[in-house]
Amino acid sequence: MRLTFLGKESVPDQSPTLYATDSDSYVVQGWIVTDPKILAVIPVAEDETVVEVPPKLMVHLANDGPEGDVVNLIPPIVHVNEVGNYIVRGTKVTDQETLSQMDIPGHETCVHVSRVAMAALVGS
Repeated sequence: MRLTFLGKESVPDQSPTLYATDSDSYVVQGWIVTDPKILAVIPVAEDETVVEVPPKLMVHLANDGPEGDVVNLIPPIVHVNEVGNYIVRGTKVTDQETLSQMDIPGHETCVHVSRVAMAALVGS
């Protein structure tokens, strides 16, 4: 899968990033969710995982077409934590060719989400 960088929300040692793919989808790189309270209430299939990202990351969807603010808190956003960050669920990215296109610190991982699901989050 080929990735196109759309944008990032960075602070030192933290780099949630959004990519478009050549498969009509997105890859969302974010912080690994470790809060047991959150993990206990979110159903995650064996091939899925969840990542935490700041809401501002979603503005970068506009660089690939979907424009507007996130107005629909529906999957792939499956939770909003106490600081307002989104918990995003998607398919684990395990393909080495895809992973080699990203710089993923040890406290982060990434999920693959369909374009239709991500576009449904925003309102024009």
